Amino acid sequence: MNQTEIRRQTSDATVVPFTPPRVPETVRFDRKELSAILMVYGRNVATGEWRDYAIMFGRERAVFAILRRTGETPLYRIEKDPKRAEKQGAYSVIAQGGRILKRGHDLERVLRVLEKPARLVGE
Repeated sequence: MNQTEIRRQTSDATVVPFTPPRVPETVRFDRKELSAILMVYGRNVATGEWRDYAIMFGRERAVFAILRRTGETPLYRIEKDPKRAEKQGAYSVIAQGGRILKRGHDLERVLRVLEKPARLVGE
């Protein structure tokens, strides 16, 4: 091939713009959601029941895992799954065995399942 043949081939070719595949954005807890979760977490840390947590952000869901000790399996997982937002609610609290304790559209209402009822002194 000589130079004129190369120019002719490149000039005749149609240019197709490259569009990268759309990567779904990472699901995260916003400031208000994280504040509500940390309020419940802080109260239980103060009583000595919980000691550690882990947060995971993924393409499908965000998870706040509550641990009794570092390295153990989570006691509870608070999950935000936007795919379930229209049907069952984006938020859920899942117990250690995988049982869903509460699911709904309002995070604060879902978190109430983790609240312990107040006990009177002497009980």
